[in-house]
Amino acid sequence: MCASASNHNAKSEVHRNVADFQPSVWGDYFLRYASESESMELDPNIVEQIEMLKNDVKSMLGLNTENSLKKVYLIDSICRLGLGYHFEPEIEDVLQHIYKNYVKNGEITIFEDNIYSLAVLFRLLRQQGFNVLPNVFNKFKDEQGNFSERLIENVEGMLSLYEATHLMVHGEDVLEEALAFTISHLEPIANQLNNSHAKQVKHSLRHALHRNLPRLEARSYISIYEQDPSHNKNLLILAKLDFNTLQRLHQKEISNICKWWKEFDLSNKLPYVRDRIVECYFWALGVFFEPQYSKAREIMTKQIIIIMIIDDTYDAYGTIDELQLFTKTIEKWDNRFSDNLPEYLKSLYKKVLNIYDRKTYALKYYVKELIRYVQAHMTEAKWLSINYQPTLEEYIHVSAETSSCLLLVTTCYIGMEDTATEDIFQWVSNRPKIINASIVIGRLLNDIVTNEFEQKRQHISSFLECYMRQYNVSKEVAIQEARKRISNAWKDINKEFFRPTDIPMPFLKCILNALRFLDVIYKDRDIFTHPEGEMKILIKALLVDPVPI
Repeated sequence: MCASASNHNAKSEVHRNVADFQPSVWGDYFLRYASESESMELDPNIVEQIEMLKNDVKSMLGLNTENSLKKVYLIDSICRLGLGYHFEPEIEDVLQHIYKNYVKNGEITIFEDNIYSLAVLFRLLRQQGFNVLPNVFNKFKDEQGNFSERLIENVEGMLSLYEATHLMVHGEDVLEEALAFTISHLEPIANQLNNSHAKQVKHSLRHALHRNLPRLEARSYISIYEQDPSHNKNLLILAKLDFNTLQRLHQKEISNICKWWKEFDLSNKLPYVRDRIVECYFWALGVFFEPQYSKAREIMTKQIIIIMIIDDTYDAYGTIDELQLFTKTIEKWDNRFSDNLPEYLKSLYKKVLNIYDRKTYALKYYVKELIRYVQAHMTEAKWLSINYQPTLEEYIHVSAETSSCLLLVTTCYIGMEDTATEDIFQWVSNRPKIINASIVIGRLLNDIVTNEFEQKRQHISSFLECYMRQYNVSKEVAIQEARKRISNAWKDINKEFFRPTDIPMPFLKCILNALRFLDVIYKDRDIFTHPEGEMKILIKALLVDPVPI
C-alpha cells in the first residue's frame, strides 16, 4: 500500500480487501490527441463533400417511387452503416408510408414470400416503434408446424430472420421458434471457415444487430457493405468519411478527459481503484455517439468514473467505519461535513460534490439517486463485514440500487441538457418498466461473468449464490435462470418502444444503447475490468484506427 493511501490509518495496520486489478492498458496514449488538435481540424473540402453526399442520399429516400423494396434495403444499409442520425425525418417518412399502406391489422402485406425482405422490414418497423405482428412468419412453416427445411439453404434469409427475432416481446411464440431454428442452422455455417457467409454469420451470432453498439456495427458493416457488388458507392463513401469525422471528434474529447484524469492524480490519491478512464469514455460513447452530445459524453464519462471509484471503495478497500462516515457525509451533501473523512475519501467527496453545476431540478434527482446508490453499497459492506448471506429477495432489492442503472440514466438526461424537462426526470425517478428491466439485465449480466473473479476474495453473494442457496441447485441451473430473466427483460425493453411511448424516443434510445454496451462487455467475461484483449481491440476500432478510404 502506498504511503498516501495509508496516512489516515497510521496508528494500526488494517486489513483491506483489495482486488487485484490490472493497470491501464493505454497509459498516456490518448493524451497525444490534445497536442494534435490543430492538425485534426477537418478539411473544408471533406466537409463540403459530406454535405453533397448527404443531399444525394436524401434524394434517394425522397424520390417518388413505388419501389418500396429498394427503399427498405436503402434504409437498412443507412442504419447499419451508422448514418441513420443524419436522415431521421426521411427514414420516418418512408416507414410511416409503408406502415400506413402495407400493414393491415398489424400484419405486413408486402414481401410475403421473401423471408429476407420481410424480416428486414419487420425489424426496421419495430425499431421505429411500429407494433407490427410476427404472424406473417408462420407461412414459412411446413405442415407439421415447424419452420421449413427449405429455408436452410437461404442463409441471408435465415440471418435476417435471426436478427428480427431479437425485437420480440412476450407471447410471440413464432419468434421464439424462429430464434431456435435459425441458431441451430446458422451455427454450423459459422464454423465453415471457407464459406463466404461464415464471417458475417459468426459476427451476428455473437453480436446480434439489435444488441450491438451502433458504432461497432457501423465499423464492421462498412467492410461487409463494400464487398457487396450491388453497394451504392456514394453511400459507402459517405459512411467512411462520416465515421472518420466522428472519430476525430471523439479523439479530441477523450484527450481532454484524459487530461482531467491526469490532474485527478489517481495513482497517489486512490491507488486501489481501477484505472479505466479510456474504457469509461468508451462506455459513454456507446450511449451517445452523435456530435451534438459531446457535453453529454463528458458528463457521463466523469460520472462513470465516480461510480467506479465508489464501487471499488466500498467493495475492495474502505473499512466499515470509514464507509459509514463517508455514507453519512454523502447524505448531508455539504462540503462543511467532510473534515472528519480520511484524506483519500475527502478527495473522492470533493469530486462527487463538484461534478455538476447543472439546473436545480436536475441536480435534485441526481443527488437523490447518488445517495440511494451509496446507501445500498453501505448495506452490502455491512453484510460483508459480518459475513451475512442475504436471501434472494434481499439481494435483488439492494443490488437494484448498486447496479447504478437509475443513477446513470439520470446522468444521461442531465447531459442532454435543455431537451430533458423535469417531467423526464420524474418519469425516471418513478422506475418505469424499462428501468426495472434494465436493472435486471445489467445486474445479472454482471453477476454471471464477474462471479468467479469476485469470489476469489472476500465478497458478498451474487445472484448466483443466493439462487443456489435458496433453491438448492447447481451453479449451472442458477446461470440458466439468470439468462431466462435477462431474456424476459429484453422483451419488456422492446415493448416499451411501441408507439405511443411514455417519453420521446431519444431518451429511450440512450437506455437501449447503455444495455447494448453491457451486452458487449459482459458477453463472456468482464472486459471492462480485464481490458487487455477484446476491449482493447474494440476501442482501437473506434478511437484509434480510421476507416481506410
